[in-house]
Amino acid sequence: MPGRRRAREFSLQALFQADLTETDPRAALADLWALLLDDDTARAPAPVREETAFASEVVAGVQDRGAEIDALIEAASLNWRLVRMPVVDRNILRLACWELVVRTDIPVSVTINEAVELAKRYGGPDSRAFVNGILDRIAHDIGRGGRGPRKPPPST
Repeated sequence: MPGRRRAREFSLQALFQADLTETDPRAALADLWALLLDDDTARAPAPVREETAFASEVVAGVQDRGAEIDALIEAASLNWRLVRMPVVDRNILRLACWELVVRTDIPVSVTINEAVELAKRYGGPDSRAFVNGILDRIAHDIGRGGRGPRKPPPST
């Protein structure tokens, strides 16, 4: 559903802005809506109701369950503290982790694939693999599939 993909992009933009400026994510999303609706030169069409509803749900959910989501990400990210992650990757992980935990009606593979697409589009060269690996571990940890952590090779 293309609408959800755009909604995830809007969510990421708001979460990124809020993270950088240490402001309220809901306010950042409201500012984004105002900018998109007031900008007559915008290249993309204004968001539709389904996109704004899903983006609002994601942003509110990430904000409301932030401590739980951050703890899941930290537990799954071996050797990476959340504050040391690139801001884009951290917020992609937050929105996808919320989706894995709360929106069990959305298949895990869809959530992870959409997050990987966001990482390819907005992240750095290693973002795609990083996001994929962390989300796979989170899915495993919460009992929704995934391969879980890699097992160390057998010693010889």
